[in-house]
Amino acid sequence: SSLDLNGCSLKYYRDLKMRFKYQRILKIIFILSVSLFLLNYQGRNTNSPHKEELDLNHSLKQDVGELQACSAIIQGDLDGVDKDVFRKLLASKKRKSLLSESFYLNATKDCPSYIRDRGFLTVSLSKEEKDFPIAYSMVIHEKIEMFERLLRAIYTPHNVYCVHVDQKSPEIFKEAVRAITSCLTNVFVASKLEHMIYASWSRVQADINCMQDLLKSPVQWKYLLNTCGTDFPIKTNAEMVQSLKLLNGKNSLESETIEAKKRRWQYHHNVTNVVKKTNVNKSPPPIKTPMFSGNAYFVVSREFVEHIFKSKEIQDFMEWEKDTYSPDEHMWATLQRMPSVPGSNPPNIKYQQSDMNSIARLVKWSYHEGELKNGDPYPPCTGMHRRAVCVYGAGDLKWIVQQHHLLTNKFDPEVDDVAIKCMEAFVRYKSIYGHSLLTVKKI
Repeated sequence: SSLDLNGCSLKYYRDLKMRFKYQRILKIIFILSVSLFLLNYQGRNTNSPHKEELDLNHSLKQDVGELQACSAIIQGDLDGVDKDVFRKLLASKKRKSLLSESFYLNATKDCPSYIRDRGFLTVSLSKEEKDFPIAYSMVIHEKIEMFERLLRAIYTPHNVYCVHVDQKSPEIFKEAVRAITSCLTNVFVASKLEHMIYASWSRVQADINCMQDLLKSPVQWKYLLNTCGTDFPIKTNAEMVQSLKLLNGKNSLESETIEAKKRRWQYHHNVTNVVKKTNVNKSPPPIKTPMFSGNAYFVVSREFVEHIFKSKEIQDFMEWEKDTYSPDEHMWATLQRMPSVPGSNPPNIKYQQSDMNSIARLVKWSYHEGELKNGDPYPPCTGMHRRAVCVYGAGDLKWIVQQHHLLTNKFDPEVDDVAIKCMEAFVRYKSIYGHSLLTVKKI
């Protein structure tokens, strides 16, 4: 027999009785192995003085069958997976309804219970991570459940998180976000909220507002990562720390010369509820280096963030950027090529960096999809496209987890919740146990 996963036919055992017997044995072995592991747990928590406080059952909520199914989905091989478990998992692919704001307003009335029941990590998993705090700017506007799932996936008690909520989001959404953040002492809502307009300066200003707040935080974070509500991590916090340490003070973000995008900053744009190009030419940018293109996502050092608020040249440049189209997709890229900016690369063409080469964000663009064997950067999207970007399906996970990026975009539980569930399992399992979920099937 066979089942279909996003168009890929995968074979199962023909003899179901033998397969179910095999699965029962496999589950027993897995449970015994985990029990022995926990009894002798000397792994990721070794340097934490409170490792006994870590509730593994609440931190890793999936049962064994679902973990095995996710492991198989990510590997693209469902042989040996319990068919009933897989069917149950696949039945939840497209969520018809998400957890509501009211759910979170009620759940957060008891913060200790909320933190425990929703699976937030309450201790640092290693001294190395604790000694290298990371800051996050999280820009969101909808789907409170997806925000919570992203926050939980990247959350550790020693990092710091600034959440910017679109000013025009419904009041109940803003209330629910504040309720969640009120339960976590190192998570806060930005002190100033922007009325967000697609492709306008407001997207940049949201991150700037969080940057200013994060610099005031008592947490001495080393690097800043920015996220939006459709992002999800590929790496554990420990892996992120290792990647950031390797940067050694450098930044990592897309920064290239793309001639076709010059019109975005060559003309004045009017901003109302939308951004409209005019025929009025803008003055040249008030900087000595050329303009570069990139995207909204960055991995930047604390020194980078401090510098952009101290430099008059950069403050003037930011003011000049405010009437351009989608300034988030050229301002950060240009700053990254200014020699005076900490952690930047020289403007020479040899230092160009694509989104595939940086570690900031993995994005699958429709016009670059194709056959890997033919040299295309990524295989076809198995979910759906939104503004030419792939909203991932479960069939994309095998490719995603092989990449070096820290986070990836886009996920949507109303497109494919299985993809998110399995990414949650993949990241959390490795965080807790220190080895890959892809070994579960082989235990």
